Amino acid sequence: MSDRKPVLSGRTAVVTGAARGLGAAVARELSERGVRLALLGLEGDELARTAAGLPTESLHLHVDVTDDDAMVRVAEEVGRRLGPVSVVVGNAGVAEGGPFVDSDPDTWRRVIEVNLVGSAITARTFLPQLLRTRGHYQQIASLASIGAAPMMSAYCASKAGVESFSHSLRAELAPRGVSVGIAYLNWIDTDMIRDADQHRVLRELRAHMPPPARRTYAPEYVARLVVGAVERRAPSVYVPGWLRGVQAVRGGLPGLVSLLTRRELTRSQFEATGLLGAGGRAAEGFGPTHA
Repeated sequence: MSDRKPVLSGRTAVVTGAARGLGAAVARELSERGVRLALLGLEGDELARTAAGLPTESLHLHVDVTDDDAMVRVAEEVGRRLGPVSVVVGNAGVAEGGPFVDSDPDTWRRVIEVNLVGSAITARTFLPQLLRTRGHYQQIASLASIGAAPMMSAYCASKAGVESFSHSLRAELAPRGVSVGIAYLNWIDTDMIRDADQHRVLRELRAHMPPPARRTYAPEYVARLVVGAVERRAPSVYVPGWLRGVQAVRGGLPGLVSLLTRRELTRSQFEATGLLGAGGRAAEGFGPTHA
């Protein structure tokens, strides 16, 4: 039997992008620690399956995180049905790869909208409840927040954006009792990453990374570390841990990346991937650019 103090037991949490992968794993980890869950996302059937497997009270709501009005309605429903929210995990995200010059403008923009604008909308709509509970906002970021990679301009820009957004939000909300954390994560064994490996451009990108940076991690393992950071209200969590050291040398990364990839990656070799994974396919057809 675990002797872990039930820091979050009895509280309400929201996880976006909770239908599969890391979002579903985070939801399960929170639920096992006694948290009521609101699962948000675009895949209704998958959300329902995830919710059905949770040991605590939960609800699942089909919503596009880039839709301001819909998110306001969802926040009101969550508060009414599960009580005021104490934890929000901004996990919803999509990715695409390929040369920027050949990229589809709508697809490129959709990555920015979901990953960056969607995170901001999520924070904005749930902040009134977090302020009442003096809660915690947890932003899922990436190694891409620290060091940009070629052929993933939209994803890297969006993840650098959520890092800056979270730093700004943390400083703004600290005097009001709300903490903000950033999860810097590398490759996770999810549907999106498995789909990425089917495309030459992303296989090549990954192949040119140092061996430790190519390793994938089980969603359940990552979720335990992320939820542990939520319990501690930690400002950051790094998975794997060596990513923390990358922060110290991030100023030199752009030049190093350019040097290493100068002769290996050329525009003529690669094609755009489109949005990756089942979550990416679910995100197609939603959002302002597809109205």
